[in-house]
Amino acid sequence: MGLFNILRNELIDIIEWVDTTQNTLVWKFPRHDNAIKMGARLVVRESQAAVFMNEGRIADVYAPGTYELQTQNMPLLTTLMSWKYGFQSPFKVDVFFVSLRQFTNQKWGTKNPVMIRDAEFGPVRLRAFGSFNFKVQDPKKFIAEISATNPDFVIEDINEQLRNTVVSRGMDAVAESKINVLDLAANYNEMGKFITESIQPDFADLGLTLTKLLVENISLPPEVEQMLDKRSEMGILGNLGAYAQFQAANAIEKSAENTIGGNLGAAGMGLGVGAAMMGQVGNIFQQNQVTPNNTGGDVPPPPPPVVQYHIVKEGKSDGPHSFSDINAMIASGALSRESMVWKKGMAAWAAASSVEEIAELFNNVPPPIA
Repeated sequence: MGLFNILRNELIDIIEWVDTTQNTLVWKFPRHDNAIKMGARLVVRESQAAVFMNEGRIADVYAPGTYELQTQNMPLLTTLMSWKYGFQSPFKVDVFFVSLRQFTNQKWGTKNPVMIRDAEFGPVRLRAFGSFNFKVQDPKKFIAEISATNPDFVIEDINEQLRNTVVSRGMDAVAESKINVLDLAANYNEMGKFITESIQPDFADLGLTLTKLLVENISLPPEVEQMLDKRSEMGILGNLGAYAQFQAANAIEKSAENTIGGNLGAAGMGLGVGAAMMGQVGNIFQQNQVTPNNTGGDVPPPPPPVVQYHIVKEGKSDGPHSFSDINAMIASGALSRESMVWKKGMAAWAAASSVEEIAELFNNVPPPIA
């Protein structure tokens, strides 16, 4: 240090810090030989604290305000220096200013996927990232535990340690929460609060406090997300046959896109593949239908539905009657050609002789014996 700077510093009687940075946590007030004049003025601005250190031991800590340095307002330092009576000579002391403002938007995130056990999917690997805010809560503890005698201590000197703490404790909190992977996105706010509570003691040990933590995203590995997408598609489509048809339709659509670029050969091949897929899917479902008495192979078609009839009897609807019942009624004479009948599918009642299958029955009735 030059002679001019030495003389200039000797004349300084105001101790203050005008912080023009965005990342400084602790700044040491520069003074030649650390000599402070008795009666000097100490200015501590809002969001700051001033810490006096004598021979490596922390003495007095000053909150925001303006102070005239005298033995009466430096109780701890006066005790350490053994000033039993008034003292006016310059004294040696280190003055550290600590920023108490919030440091926002500090990023955190997992470097590698973290394995946790999910109730629905079993063991899964998760990635997570977000941001957090913090500030110095206890300047004395922060200097004693972290910054020590460093004349310029910035966020970058501690950010990695804080980020590792957030990731480690945060993922433990995610695992302990027992929230299903598919429900995590709906619980980011709750997870942020839960992680904050679990991390706060670690920050407090450093003289810090975690003011806010945000979870911006918790995600699965890309290959697992692709499988979930397929599962969602199948859930929407409803069954494997529809899914296969959907895939075939996609193949045809891509083939049609190829025709725009002039690749007609590829387009024809794509159309053939799509049609073949649809045909194979149809054959699979036709050949592999399972009945109670058959597990596959050649299966007979289902029997035709039973037709039931209603007749008008004494002015009221009577039935239902099977086809054999109708035949018996005609044979016994209980049902004539003029009797009104109805079956499912007919728009209105009609004479029995006008219903084709019943009219045939009348032809089988022999004439009366003469």
